[in-house]
Amino acid sequence: MEKYGKRVASGETALSDEEIKRIKKTKLASDLKGVIRKIEGLIELVVLCLIYYVIWKFNYRGNTNPLFFGNGKYVLILVYGFLMLILFNMCDGFKYGHRKLSEVIVSQWVSIVLVNFVTYFQLCLIGNQMLNVLPILALTGIDVCVAIVMPYIFSAIYHQMYVPKDMLMIYGNEKAVDLKFKMDERPDKYVITKVLSYEIGYGAIRDEIKKHDAVIINDVPAEVRNDILKYCYKHEVRTYVVPKISDIIQRGGEEINLFDTPLYLIKGRGLNPAQMFFKRAFDIFLCLIALIPGLPIMAVVAIAIKCEDHGPVFYRQARVTKGGRVFNILKFRSMVVDAEKDGKPHPATENDPRITKVGKVIRATRIDELPQILNILKSDMSWVGPRPERTEHVEFYQKEIPEFAFRSKVKGGLTGYAQIYGRYNTTAYDKLRLDLMYIENYSFFLDLKLIIMTVQIMLKRESTEGFDKVEELEKKRQELIINEAAATVVKEKNGT
Repeated sequence: MEKYGKRVASGETALSDEEIKRIKKTKLASDLKGVIRKIEGLIELVVLCLIYYVIWKFNYRGNTNPLFFGNGKYVLILVYGFLMLILFNMCDGFKYGHRKLSEVIVSQWVSIVLVNFVTYFQLCLIGNQMLNVLPILALTGIDVCVAIVMPYIFSAIYHQMYVPKDMLMIYGNEKAVDLKFKMDERPDKYVITKVLSYEIGYGAIRDEIKKHDAVIINDVPAEVRNDILKYCYKHEVRTYVVPKISDIIQRGGEEINLFDTPLYLIKGRGLNPAQMFFKRAFDIFLCLIALIPGLPIMAVVAIAIKCEDHGPVFYRQARVTKGGRVFNILKFRSMVVDAEKDGKPHPATENDPRITKVGKVIRATRIDELPQILNILKSDMSWVGPRPERTEHVEFYQKEIPEFAFRSKVKGGLTGYAQIYGRYNTTAYDKLRLDLMYIENYSFFLDLKLIIMTVQIMLKRESTEGFDKVEELEKKRQELIINEAAATVVKEKNGT
């Protein structure tokens, strides 16, 4: 393998005219795509605001006194548009083509319902009376239709103008190749045509980069990764980097500009006292609101569970939270009594025979998690944070990944980064990276965004796929690596 350092940099060759043209074409397409998406977002916002104006003019105008010297209608429209803009951005509702069409539509639906809910009470306050709710319901129905048609059209435009990238993946550990199989699920955005081990050497890697439109760097040693990244940066090659734990920790650092040398301060203590205070206040406030509709639902579920098999209503399980403290998490029992009578964890799979009839319903709708509101009130948990793991899982993961303990710098949460952006079968290391991204980037608005996005996740069916497909994934990984290695050998023999 080649040595990395000054000799590598000095050995670089200039890009050919064809390679430069390809890079410029890719950059232009990327810039154009961003501008078009912003224009599309503006068009949809204008349409939603116009619909709101029409509904207001013919249904609510007579219930309000003239505001702002007769210009109140413009203020109302601007406020409505501003709320839509904020919620759409928070929920990724403008990411036409970038996210799946169904995800964009659901994001917009959730945003529309929240904005129209707030808008109705805003109008009631202005009119100093409870107004007819039917026009707002009609507005919501029309908006929902718009949020189907426009994302469909804009996503189609995106896919027409966006050509999937001819991508090169450079990997370190063999398990890093699994990312390719995840990205293969979005062929409309990512096309990985070659995977390459970093051990092949910098010269060979550089030659391959010249033939591709984009590069993915995954689990490559720091020195090698730096050389590849600098080369791609210099030549404006689109580059995706899978962050290491240290990268995520550094991102959360505080920028210090007291000297002419940049500094990042890493405190490593999780949240500061002020953040903990406001987070706790927000948790209590949200619990009190959630219990208003939650208590009747919990009563109905408790009766249904009791009537089905006369067993206990709640299921208690030891979980680990902040500082490694163990507590009993509460759930509605969705499985038969003694489902884990051998004392060992057995993750549920699709069509698991241990799941009861009531359990199937409450698991599909996530209602089985409702009792954890009581855990939050007791301060065992927070609404948002790393999902508390079982004690045996924590012990196992910390043996394999010592950094897994970093998750316990904050309280466990009902929802979090890993629950929104991960899957049921996401690896422990990937969950750790997602949870650290939350810890290092914590803010009140991030909590608010994740809570709103959790509503979207609840509308999607939970995926349990993966626990019974480990061997299949291992086989696919090995076949890919072997085939790529064989192709490289043939290429070297042919002298190409």
